[in-house]
Amino acid sequence: MNTPPHPPAAPPPQQSALPGCWWHPSRPTGLSCVRCGRPACPECLREASVGYQCIDCVQLGRREQRVQQYTPRTVAGARVSHRPVVTPVLIVLNVIVYAITAAQTGSLTGNDSARLFGDGVLWPLAIAGQGEWWRLVASGFLHYGPFHLAVNMFALWVLGRDMETLLGRVRFAALYLVSLLGGAVSVYLFDAVGRGTAGASGAIYGLLGGLLVAVIRLRLNPAYAIGTIVLNLVITVSIPNISLLGHLGGLVVGALVTAAMVYAPAKGRRYWQGGTIAVLLIALVVLVFVRDAQLASVVCGYRGDELYCAPPPG
Repeated sequence: MNTPPHPPAAPPPQQSALPGCWWHPSRPTGLSCVRCGRPACPECLREASVGYQCIDCVQLGRREQRVQQYTPRTVAGARVSHRPVVTPVLIVLNVIVYAITAAQTGSLTGNDSARLFGDGVLWPLAIAGQGEWWRLVASGFLHYGPFHLAVNMFALWVLGRDMETLLGRVRFAALYLVSLLGGAVSVYLFDAVGRGTAGASGAIYGLLGGLLVAVIRLRLNPAYAIGTIVLNLVITVSIPNISLLGHLGGLVVGALVTAAMVYAPAKGRRYWQGGTIAVLLIALVVLVFVRDAQLASVVCGYRGDELYCAPPPG
């Protein structure tokens, strides 16, 4: 058997028609990233919501998602917003209630004789003797005439915008309402049982107390806040028929609520804030029951449409 002198050479390796992977050029692949279009082998692809993406696009998408999820927040944990919503709503509510009382009496200055006013004014005897606990909240939306309303609403607008921006809408609403209740409970505990009290001043002073705490937390100069509080307290003492007790109660409760908002640790912030407000509310309710027990001898009854209550003996 004869061997050919020159055996045929081996055929040259065929070149692949498929492109190489972007990260592994020696690996031909028919796959590509749906986001950037670069060829990629199965090892360099990750399943996405639509098709497959390469490892670079997956990492880029995660970074973009983290950036989109990050929202600037205040020291109270609220999203930064410069558009107040709760503040104007509260102002509108107060104005509507005043307009109803003025319409019922046909007088702008004598609206305190309206039926709605009489049913909502903070009258301790009616709360203790008749169980009309809603007066503790309703009285905060009643005002004696247009001047009383205008002063309180102007203060609410000036203070409310800044505090709502700092705390956020829900926290600000909680601050306002708990401060309002704190001022009302203070009046119920310590004021004359036969005198009626109304106005948003307790809540306004709660915003003042909260402003002072916020200024201290932000390490700003507290001189303006302190001066404003002192000036308002001097006016309260100087002008007759203004409830100092309601103002002080709202001031203290507002400061406590805001302290819980701005000093709560970042981890579990909502639980700390919500828990503190719950504790304050429980404490205020307990004080109401204590006062109810002290005024247990009060007897109330109706003479026609008018409610009459006999003060406790002694």
